[in-house]
Amino acid sequence: MIISASRRTDIPAFYSDWFINRVREGWCFVPNPLNYHQLSFVPLIPEEVAAIVFWSKNPAPLMKYLDEIDERGYRYYFQFTLNDYPEEFEPGLPSINERIGTFKKLSDRLGNPRVIWRYDPIIISNFTPANFHTAKFAQIADSLKGYTNRVMVSFVDYYQKTELRLEKLRKFGFEFENNFEQTPEASILMRELGEIAKHSGIEIFTCAEEVNFSSVGVTPGRCIDPDLIQQIWSIKGNEKKDPTQRSVCLCAVSKDIGINDTCLHGCTYCYATRKDEVARKRYSGHYPSSPVLWGDTRPLTPSEQARLVATRLI
Repeated sequence: MIISASRRTDIPAFYSDWFINRVREGWCFVPNPLNYHQLSFVPLIPEEVAAIVFWSKNPAPLMKYLDEIDERGYRYYFQFTLNDYPEEFEPGLPSINERIGTFKKLSDRLGNPRVIWRYDPIIISNFTPANFHTAKFAQIADSLKGYTNRVMVSFVDYYQKTELRLEKLRKFGFEFENNFEQTPEASILMRELGEIAKHSGIEIFTCAEEVNFSSVGVTPGRCIDPDLIQQIWSIKGNEKKDPTQRSVCLCAVSKDIGINDTCLHGCTYCYATRKDEVARKRYSGHYPSSPVLWGDTRPLTPSEQARLVATRLI
């Protein structure tokens, strides 16, 4: 089983204490996103976890626990998002230089293949046109030369919740190109990003894009990638595409242990947070010692207890 930690929230940035407590216990509960009272039991012992994929914009708070995670025998890699947007888009993040420094420290510790750069999402607006992205991408790629082997890129998806969050920026003069990826200019931008990445020794892939940009040298990729897991650790992972993700997402099956509406970065394009005030309220009701990241808990069932006894966790 591959653990996703997490598409739904930034566990390394805000919930690293909770995560290490669950690693120590060897299990957690995860609520059904459509019914938070329906909890699933997820084993987290190394013998049952092929790898952990961390998704983060600021994994610095988790780094103090990496020695312990290593000693317990877990395999893991990072999907590390690095954009350099105006503060209006990403108000809750450290400076780009601080985040690049964290990226380099993480890469020095883990090795290039285990820290993947995400330049995601690409938002085309009157303040962030295509040439904004080529310039910012080139600057970050140059800084990360020798520190990563792979970058994932994708255009923003204008889901209803994203549109609602971006509406506040429209009031301040921001204008967005909703279907930019369908235009010839998108292929030009992708080709330019591909050339920049190649110059820095970085492979470039798209993430869950409706448009296939292979003709300009940017092929579809997988963020949760069993081939990468096999390459790094020589273990065979489940190749099956995750049916719970969109049809254009090529990621393998994984179990996500995060919860929506709990991230505090406040990014105005966020897919996983409806309202920042909801996220702050949930964070204030979060307990690092709880078996679930946020929400109600329940007792272990007899079968869950038996499973823990069998693995000598209790």
